[in-house]
Amino acid sequence: MLAVLAADADASIAERAQGVLLTLPPASFVAALTRADADPHLFKYCAEYAADKPGVADALARNESCPAAHVTRAARHLTAAGIQALLDNMERLSSDWHLAEALTQSQAASAEQQLLLAEIHKNEPISLKELEDAAKEAEPDPVKRDTLLKQITKMNVVQRLTMALKGNREARMILIKDPNKLVQRCVLQSPRLTDSEVESFSKMTNLSEEVFRVISLTRKFMKSYVIMKNLTNNPKTPLDISLHLLPRLSAADLKILSTNKNIPDTLRSIALKLQRQRTVAQNK
Repeated sequence: MLAVLAADADASIAERAQGVLLTLPPASFVAALTRADADPHLFKYCAEYAADKPGVADALARNESCPAAHVTRAARHLTAAGIQALLDNMERLSSDWHLAEALTQSQAASAEQQLLLAEIHKNEPISLKELEDAAKEAEPDPVKRDTLLKQITKMNVVQRLTMALKGNREARMILIKDPNKLVQRCVLQSPRLTDSEVESFSKMTNLSEEVFRVISLTRKFMKSYVIMKNLTNNPKTPLDISLHLLPRLSAADLKILSTNKNIPDTLRSIALKLQRQRTVAQNK
């Protein structure tokens, strides 16, 4: 209410409201910004006058109702947590390239975030051979495949991000192999992505390590036992991820994994050890 009154046409009302707002603690702004029905006037006021208060910029970033332009204005005050909230919502981040650019200038970004944000300026295309191979797997119809190939080869990073989020299954099957990590993330955050597609990704041995890390850190994906099992059996899955997932495997799948010669020796030996421990425990 105070933010609304601070923008009142009556100068005396606006001045009094602004005066009261200046006395409020940062926690009050953060609490108000977490509301799904927060008023647009509040977003605007906080971006202009309160973004430097602890937690306010991050709260703007986390509220999906807050226009990207306001988050852009507050970007220099974001912490690593606020930046991560935006990286976890690529649809929002890619909707305003000014916001993405502002994040690349952030001093608060972690080393990992800085590397990821640097992808914004990369426009490395998929190699023609990899693109053709991916297209053959994704689209059996040669006419449709040729059209899709021509379309993607002419796209810049921004356009590929948009297609990864809003395109069809065939486009996602190709763009999951894009060398740009942000494009890969957009594929995995697409609202049209299906469980069967993620199951397929989790088995592929020609995807980047980034894809497997994002899948393993996404709660809704890891609710699927099939995806989890596929990751542990995939030789391209980073070892730290596979080891973390081992305890969740069934006895039968542990036994199969312990004989899988395609996975690292460390993983195979630990799977065997865990299987034996369970067998001993059951026999007691």
